[in-house]
Amino acid sequence: MHTVRRIAAVALTALWFLAAHAAEDDRTCLRCHNIKNWPQVHEIFATPHGVASDARTPQASSGCASCHGDGSEHRRKSKELPPEINFGPRYVSAPEVQSTACLGCHAAAMPHWQGGTHAVEDLTCTACHSIHTKDTPVLARASQAGICYDCHRDVRADVRLPSRHPISEGELACTDCHNPHGTLKPADLTAVSPTEACLSCHQELRGPFLFDHPPASDDCSTCHLPHGSVHEPLLIARGPQLCQDCHLAAFHPSDLNAGSGLPSGMPNPSLLGRNCMNCHPKVHGTNHPSGARLTR
Repeated sequence: MHTVRRIAAVALTALWFLAAHAAEDDRTCLRCHNIKNWPQVHEIFATPHGVASDARTPQASSGCASCHGDGSEHRRKSKELPPEINFGPRYVSAPEVQSTACLGCHAAAMPHWQGGTHAVEDLTCTACHSIHTKDTPVLARASQAGICYDCHRDVRADVRLPSRHPISEGELACTDCHNPHGTLKPADLTAVSPTEACLSCHQELRGPFLFDHPPASDDCSTCHLPHGSVHEPLLIARGPQLCQDCHLAAFHPSDLNAGSGLPSGMPNPSLLGRNCMNCHPKVHGTNHPSGARLTR
């Protein structure tokens, strides 16, 4: 307990020192927003936004006013008037006002924000980012998904299915595939297509192959779900039903392996143990000279 208190005291002292060297306008703000009553405000001096020696930061330009507006009226009537730009928790400014304050510095890094999915949904930067906090969860791989799950609850359910990507373990982050600030691709993907997003990790499945399987090379989502499935490996359905969505023609594929019309007391073995991939394992393509049927 004494160690914890000592660490907390050192941290508060460091923040006080940084605040004491803040811009003059900031010191005016900090007379009311002092470290005793507003410690979360002072924590910004331990973040990249509070580095006065970096000319790109708010602290190096106008300090608090860089993000919160002029604030002269707020200083005169603090109990009646909030800052011109307020990010919460009370007197929250309109989403476009908040976003404009952030884009004043970050516009070049997110050229597709305007018109993007999150902007259209009136989502603000502070919905995901903790500006005054040194360790913001959305920037850490282990905790990022939890922030996304607050809205994307269907994905939260998918990643708890038996076959899934290791998102919950922090081995894969949402931003490995998606750009939350907007792109010109579907689902705000960072890659040019869903297939390219998959192949960025699954390089061994990238062709060209001598014998290609068109669904696999065209769109991985024809057969696979991106976040989780009850079928290994992330398949939309198990074989042979999945294969027969396309291959229901002459010869043996024409025997529909469905769950209907089963003989009394005798389950169809194709629904239990057999699978198209027992004989055709190279479903993504093969370079074997005898692999025309994707058998080897």
